[in-house]
Amino acid sequence: MDADVVVVGAGLAGLVATAELADAGKRVVLVEQEPEASFGGQAFWSLGGLFMVGTPEQRRLGIRDSRELAWQDWLGSAGFDREEDHWPRRWAEAYVDFACGEKRSWLREMGHRIFPIVGWAERGDGTASGHGNSVPRFHLTWGTGPGVVEPFEHRLREAIARGLVTLRFRHRVDGLVTTDGAVTGVRGAVLEPSAVGRGEASSRVVAGEFELSAQAVVVSSGGIGGDHDLVRASWPSRLGDPPTHMVAGVPAHVDGRMLAFTEATAAL
Repeated sequence: MDADVVVVGAGLAGLVATAELADAGKRVVLVEQEPEASFGGQAFWSLGGLFMVGTPEQRRLGIRDSRELAWQDWLGSAGFDREEDHWPRRWAEAYVDFACGEKRSWLREMGHRIFPIVGWAERGDGTASGHGNSVPRFHLTWGTGPGVVEPFEHRLREAIARGLVTLRFRHRVDGLVTTDGAVTGVRGAVLEPSAVGRGEASSRVVAGEFELSAQAVVVSSGGIGGDHDLVRASWPSRLGDPPTHMVAGVPAHVDGRMLAFTEATAAL
């Protein structure tokens, strides 16, 4: 066995998962198809705004917020009125609880700092009965996106020094390995080295193959915005026909290709 856990994707979700696993004493191999210049994924480009509830920053600005109000706002946008909404609702409740609880202190312990003015993203109509946030909850990170990525990158570098984490860039996962119905690893192609900068298209020339085995696999491979055909295929029918023309706000490699692989193994 090559590791306790294989994590696919070195964006923010992959960094967080790897850091938490390493702190729990697990041996982790983190694989990423892009070069090291793309470490941190799309979070690096972000404004660094984080959803948090009932914070000192809000209170200093006279913003009255609570778990109950945040959950009411979430329901006003999400609805959760379909049978398939069970797990999205469970996730949303857990996330609102996190945003109301340990999220700020957890980040602060890692050195993350917040700009003192709280923004009002997804404002909607400004009430608690419709879409959007009824109060400001958009907490901006000092340093924007890089300031969000840095604490987790620092934790990974420490875990690498302790021998708990191995980074493998230019490793493109092409499928999940299963044994007796359980996911036991990943397989794919080793791409040729690439020196392109962050966000630039990297080579897809295959230089070899790889396979890794582990007790568990965490897929954190990013969104689908770089593949407009997949965006259209995923478009909810209740919203009508998808747009004929779309603008991509992400590089082409943010293509959601791991979704098909995980669905094919019934791993979702």
